[in-house]
Amino acid sequence: MLRPLLLLAFLAAFATARPVVRRIKSTHEFDRLMKKHATETGLPVIVDFYSDGCGPCRMIAPIFTKLAKEMAGKAVFVKVDTNALHELSSRYRVSSLPTFKFFLGGKKVHEFSGAGEGQLRQFTQNIVSQSDFENVLLTMERLTKYYAEKDPSKDEEGIAKVYKKCVDQVKGQNPDKLCVGAVARNLAKSLQKKYGSRPGLEKRFQPEEPKAEDDAEGSGGDKKQQQQRKTQGKSGQPNLHLATKEQLMEELEKRLDAEEDAKNEEEEDDEAEFEHSWMPGQFPERVTIVGGGPAGLSAAIYAARAGLRPVVVAPPMGGQLQGKGVDVENYPGLSNVTGPAVVSLMRQQAAEFGAIFEAETVTEIDIKSRPIKVKTNSSTIETHAVIVATGAESKWLNVKGEYELRGGGVSSCATCDGHMFRGRHVLVVGGGDTAMEDALVLARTSESVTVIHRRDTFRASKVLAQRVIEHPSINVRWNTVLVEILGKPLESDPSDDSEDVDLDAPVPQVVSGAVLKDVYTGEETMLSDIGAVFVAIGHTPSTSFLEGVVEFNPDHPGYVLNVGTSTRTSIPGIFACGDVSDSIYRQAVTSAGSGAAAALDAERWLSEEGLGNEEAEFEAELLAELMADGVSRLAEDDGDSYNAYEDAGGRMTGMKESVAAEL
Repeated sequence: MLRPLLLLAFLAAFATARPVVRRIKSTHEFDRLMKKHATETGLPVIVDFYSDGCGPCRMIAPIFTKLAKEMAGKAVFVKVDTNALHELSSRYRVSSLPTFKFFLGGKKVHEFSGAGEGQLRQFTQNIVSQSDFENVLLTMERLTKYYAEKDPSKDEEGIAKVYKKCVDQVKGQNPDKLCVGAVARNLAKSLQKKYGSRPGLEKRFQPEEPKAEDDAEGSGGDKKQQQQRKTQGKSGQPNLHLATKEQLMEELEKRLDAEEDAKNEEEEDDEAEFEHSWMPGQFPERVTIVGGGPAGLSAAIYAARAGLRPVVVAPPMGGQLQGKGVDVENYPGLSNVTGPAVVSLMRQQAAEFGAIFEAETVTEIDIKSRPIKVKTNSSTIETHAVIVATGAESKWLNVKGEYELRGGGVSSCATCDGHMFRGRHVLVVGGGDTAMEDALVLARTSESVTVIHRRDTFRASKVLAQRVIEHPSINVRWNTVLVEILGKPLESDPSDDSEDVDLDAPVPQVVSGAVLKDVYTGEETMLSDIGAVFVAIGHTPSTSFLEGVVEFNPDHPGYVLNVGTSTRTSIPGIFACGDVSDSIYRQAVTSAGSGAAAALDAERWLSEEGLGNEEAEFEAELLAELMADGVSRLAEDDGDSYNAYEDAGGRMTGMKESVAAEL
């Protein structure tokens, strides 16, 4: 008896609320959620299959949360971590991240892969509209009444057959055997064509409305409703003291889940607020840093400690280090820590010293006039100095089948997508550190890994190369290039029982094999039963937005040209650091060092140009003017101003205020 009472008291302390975005923790929880919204609320469910190590996943996450807030009450938004829930990602054949799937009535309606905000909004709006359209119910009573008016010759058995035919055509979960959704609308439309009018349809799912607490029990309600009110609490839910022990345990589990989801959502909201903490002011920023990797964050730390209050403009991806799934072993002082963890600590440290973050992508830097204007997708930041630390993006092979099969097994991020090919044979193309790290990551979960390299030795560090060569699950094909990636149609999803087929829609393709070529003999070999191809052949600097702004290195196309040994560029006030200007080393530790140098160079340049803290200087000047004005007014009064001490008889010297007040 004591345990139910404790549960009762514990439950009474909870306040439940549906989180904006729910994080799924088990397959059972996912299935229960799908069933609930298919049979109880009718709301569409939008699922984000993601991974913490996936850069595009982190970039689209705040947009997903924002969309969930906009669509509150119209759709349910959930996230599934593919690293933790392999069964779900396998069930729904997730082969690229992020992948969004849209469910209605427990049935998959749409899906797409990639971090496209436009697609996400379009598909969400479509499924919400479809949900409203299909939220109809044709009851047996209404159908019987309709036939009684339009065709009295139709007997009960005939009406029952019509209704049963409607029920049998309903797809998805329909445990109550009702004539609902698009099938009900089609039946009503057919009857209208035949008899001139349609039977009345009603809403299948009604939004819950709060009930008044002070309804009079005797104001027309029947005894059953009155008894129900007596057994309900103020919130409209059953009183817990009438519940059984099993019901209490079930309710406790539900509320604990809700509390955990609410906590996760609060953390997400805090993170989103942190990433969009910049607000335009009356004065230009002193330093704006473009990029959020080791170079940009190192510059942010140094600039913030110098009191420059830098603005860091970058998507929440963290550069190449963010996607490093293996431990970071070549950064002094760090061990047993992954790339995402290092980036997170850097961001936290920069924020603690006063750096401001804006999670946007820079599209243009305007130097036509001063101050410099840094333009993003949604804002324009005026600044005196700019530090460019946008890093580099992956190179591609540009072979046949590569572009067509991106998202279907072709990837440049083993950490993001590797676990989705668990137990499969995969290929890695490349011979540098990135290729070695990708091969080692994939070897943890794949059946086998084959590294394709065009030379007879690796360019990677000796330690990583030796690990790859000695690994029992990794094979190396020397002096070989990849010339074609083969694909096959994606097998139909067994969970999708929809009969609606778009004949014009392209058939999704997935990787099935590859064609290799020996660089010396020219002999071609075809590999079959390949699950994925990971391209790791290097990176290209992300400097396209600087075209026509600064000078580039003529010996290394795409890399910004630094002036001398500093981080200065050809344009005063613009500095470049990290992989955008380093064509030789391209390491996280060297990027961090050049980021610190860029902050020091920017601080020195601001001092040389006399560009200080304009806001603080303005406030100081204003305060000085106010004080000078006050002094001048006192002088003009020439002693005729009011003196509070005279009211005490002028005998204030050496006396306490309390005593003087009595006088």
